[in-house]
Amino acid sequence: MTFSRLPSRPSTRPALLTCLALLLAAPAAAQQTGRRVTFIVPAAAGGSTDVIARVLAEHMSRTMGQTITVENMSGGGTTIASTRTAAAAPDGTTVLIAQLPLLASPFLFTGLRYDTQTAFAPVGLINAGYTVLMAHKDRGNNPAEVIAWLRANGNKANIGNGGIGSSGHFCEMLLARALDIRPTLVAYRGGALAITDLIGGTLDLVCDQSTAAVPQVKGGSVRGVMVAGPNRIASISDIPTAAELGLPDVSLAVWHGMYVPRATPRDIVERLNAGLRAALADPAIVTRFDQLGTSAFPDSERSPEAHEKMFQSEYKRLGQLLSAMGVKPQNVE
Repeated sequence: MTFSRLPSRPSTRPALLTCLALLLAAPAAAQQTGRRVTFIVPAAAGGSTDVIARVLAEHMSRTMGQTITVENMSGGGTTIASTRTAAAAPDGTTVLIAQLPLLASPFLFTGLRYDTQTAFAPVGLINAGYTVLMAHKDRGNNPAEVIAWLRANGNKANIGNGGIGSSGHFCEMLLARALDIRPTLVAYRGGALAITDLIGGTLDLVCDQSTAAVPQVKGGSVRGVMVAGPNRIASISDIPTAAELGLPDVSLAVWHGMYVPRATPRDIVERLNAGLRAALADPAIVTRFDQLGTSAFPDSERSPEAHEKMFQSEYKRLGQLLSAMGVKPQNVE
């Protein structure tokens, strides 16, 4: 199953003009607060969401004239970080950088201390891409051999992911259903930890977002197996899609968004959105995203309103996906 369409590469000229206007406005607004901003990442350092958060924090610190730090808060299937953000003062100093687990949490857990649909104010959409399946080098010499190994040994395989409800977790459930296997799905407090164990041989495979997977595949520490999407990724163009390997149903688009507590005043949301837009319009950020196998949303889809629309649509779609898989919510730890 594929989520909403991924962003196509926009023309850079309109984006650069927008960037200029935002850069002129953002610092003046920032001087009204001068307070330190914390980007909350619901996973361990080094993972896909952490990478995106740090790229944005560095740029937005400069353009907004404020110190922005990144705090990693893993655990509870990302619900610990979400709880912290929902309960924070609505003053723009606590910002959540999140992806699919935020939407999935009500379908996976009971006992949440926030309402996912009402607790957060979307600031803006950041980037979108697909997940990538990686394997330990001993599991085959090429993607076809890895899939053959998995078909034969799937019930004994250990497949790691960045946590319950993560994009890697969903990808692995789709893969298991497509191959009719029952592997052990090992949830970590972030994709980087799973990849470390994959390299060390503790795991057979790991599925994670392209932002975390591409550097490892290009560096040769793991074997790239497939892209869980309709198109290959340019930076690792020799890795086939799932459809090319005969698994067309293993397709999962993932995206990141920026959130603040729902009661945050509109002018603060707009100031953060302006800083985000300025970052996403920077050619250096565009190039960095390309290297990571992901793309920024086009400028027309970066408003808080566009983010809210995407959130509600994908919330419904994700719930349908989990229901179709027979997933039942369990008490959050």
